[in-house]
Amino acid sequence: MDLRNAVVLVTGANRGIGAELVEQLKERGAAKVYAAARDAATIRTTGVDALELDITDAGQVAAAAAAAGDVQVLINNAGISTGTPLVAGDEAEIRREMDTNFYGPLRMTRAFAPVLGANGGGAILNVISALSWFTSPTAGAYAASKAAAWALTDSTRLELAAQGTHVVGVHMGLVDTDMAKGVQAPKIAPSDLARAALDAIESGAQEVLADEWARLVKSGLNLDPQARYEQIFAALGG
Repeated sequence: MDLRNAVVLVTGANRGIGAELVEQLKERGAAKVYAAARDAATIRTTGVDALELDITDAGQVAAAAAAAGDVQVLINNAGISTGTPLVAGDEAEIRREMDTNFYGPLRMTRAFAPVLGANGGGAILNVISALSWFTSPTAGAYAASKAAAWALTDSTRLELAAQGTHVVGVHMGLVDTDMAKGVQAPKIAPSDLARAALDAIESGAQEVLADEWARLVKSGLNLDPQARYEQIFAALGG
């Protein structure tokens, strides 16, 4: 679909990838951008409709769908990373990651699917991660939530096909944002990721492998676990 004159809602729009998506949507001529964040006062960009939205709060999600009934494109970008392992980590933190990274986009999709259908089908873009396809001892909760988000993307693509809604999943390695500021490794620029994601909406692509890391990890999914992780660890220099 053409993003010119489109009405788009972006979650987690106050910084990082979300803020860059908002700026590029404006550059592409979107008619209206709902920039959503837990605290609407943190939305600094101008020329948008700031929307206070905690995607873990079902009431706020329902209110957002009621207030933004003209949305044609939903971008599920909001997410968290707590660095919690699955075996020894705090279960409350594991649940918090799952609630934000999986149930949050699920709530948003369920709430906005009728809106998108009424407005011609439109599109949903889910910002996922290459960690949907592998993990590490300190990333268990995050990887589990992103694997669930990958399944959500595939399932909703099938479920919403009849109403003409195009569903896109975006996978990448590290992005140069606050979430990854403590990690010393190659990172993709938020601007490059946002551009690839929005290009996919316009081209009709269903999946974006935004960097070399995402392409490497995806290429190994046909391998057995030992060979797959040997490939990953070799790429990491381990």
